[in-house]
Amino acid sequence: MGIYSTAMEAVTEVTGLSPAGFFTIIAMMVVVYKIVCGMFIGPEDFEQKAEKEPIQLGDITEEELRAYDGSDPKKPLLIAIRGQIYDVSSSKMFYGRGGPYAMFAGRDASRALGMLSFKPEDINGNIQGLSEDELAVLEDWEYKFIEKYPKVGRVVSATNSTPNQNAIGDQVEQLHHRAINGVGNQQQEQ
Repeated sequence: MGIYSTAMEAVTEVTGLSPAGFFTIIAMMVVVYKIVCGMFIGPEDFEQKAEKEPIQLGDITEEELRAYDGSDPKKPLLIAIRGQIYDVSSSKMFYGRGGPYAMFAGRDASRALGMLSFKPEDINGNIQGLSEDELAVLEDWEYKFIEKYPKVGRVVSATNSTPNQNAIGDQVEQLHHRAINGVGNQQQEQ
């Protein structure tokens, strides 16, 4: 008798199982072990995730946003909806190079998402002329992004990105609040 035959007889004698049954159970135990271990992250994985906090960009122009299209692996992957910029780096399989939505990366994709369009001419932030149904679709996309991805900034026009323009915008907002308060005081006096 060879070593193989002796080993198979020993398996049957010790376990009461056929050799095929015994090795099937061993293989299943290894698979279950691998699956269960994959459900938990180790301390080194946790530290890596903690290091990758989203970078807050603040106000940037559409031209500046294009640099975050996935072509530079050191930069986050960003997409804007209605001018709000989201870091979608956690979904590179969808928005990164070769992904089904890669053409939206580094862009404000509001119009295309609302229209469910992949046409290059529709990939922009102009939502004028969208139907109520298309606006509802866009709103659904926006809620998904709000829930899943961190907001890291907003898209502004090139003229609004200068400090002087931001100061003017703040002054207009203050005047608007004063006007509302003034109207409210006049109504109380009457």
